Amino acid sequence: MQRYGMTIPFDGLPLHAQREAIVELADRGYTDVWSSEADGADAFTPLALASTWAPTLRLGSAIVPAYTRGPATLAQSVAALADAAPGRVAFGIGTSSNVIVERWNDIPFEEPYKKVRDTVRFLRTALTGEKVKESYDTFEVKGFKLGRVPEVQPKIMIAALREGMLRLAGREGDGAIINWLSADDVRQVAPIVHEQGEDKEVVARIFVAPTTDAATVRAMGRYAIAAYLNVPVYAAFHEWVGRGGVLAPMWTAWKEGDRKAALEAIPDEVVDQLIVHGSPAECRDHIARYVENGVTCPALAVLPFGLDPVQAARDLAPDQ
Repeated sequence: MQRYGMTIPFDGLPLHAQREAIVELADRGYTDVWSSEADGADAFTPLALASTWAPTLRLGSAIVPAYTRGPATLAQSVAALADAAPGRVAFGIGTSSNVIVERWNDIPFEEPYKKVRDTVRFLRTALTGEKVKESYDTFEVKGFKLGRVPEVQPKIMIAALREGMLRLAGREGDGAIINWLSADDVRQVAPIVHEQGEDKEVVARIFVAPTTDAATVRAMGRYAIAAYLNVPVYAAFHEWVGRGGVLAPMWTAWKEGDRKAALEAIPDEVVDQLIVHGSPAECRDHIARYVENGVTCPALAVLPFGLDPVQAARDLAPDQ
């Protein structure tokens, strides 16, 4: 089965007013809805609403930070969602970034690989209802036992950029969630996950703007790219996939505090590679390239570039 997802909640609508739009996703051939967690809604509430509004949709998080909830609280949240929607949950966890973890939540962003690994190992045990008394490398749990065990164990997906985390996603997770990469980059990323098992998923959060106004997409897209690709983990990833040369002028200007020059230094070609735009048909063709190169589920995220996100979801639907 080819999966096809959309990021929720939609921008511009309060959560309580999104029922019709989410039901329409299922009616138009979407198989998944994916949430995220940064500075808007938490990752769980939109999925809980969708679980009852559209009971055919799979519910995924892309992603929940490993740092911002204690282990037991995180296990309770994942278990409650899995209990509400048996067999329909793909829980995505990742490091997040130093900005969200340290600057916004005042939590040290230390040993990110080990933190994700340890949290996944803890969840694998805790979600079965087994009592956990364990000293992990990055935290200790002293006798937690989940009081409400889900009937069906949720999938656990790991957000990954470079080789170490990609291997972890394939080895200890049910697959990887990838982000801010081109369709061609998938050829370098997906095989590392699939080496750990042919059944492993590769979910790609793909940023989309279905409009033929390329000038607006490129102008606004530069702000989104600069905001993400100057974060150390994303900068390292783009160095790894071979984009270091074209992004070096942007990184230099950003470090020097010249934001205007940094934006101007981002080439059009980078925007066109990392943000899917054009007519809806052109966007769907571009998304199909991600799938051809190894993505098992595109998780589309409509960028707020003056577009109606609900109409954009209609335009991008797989049943077109």
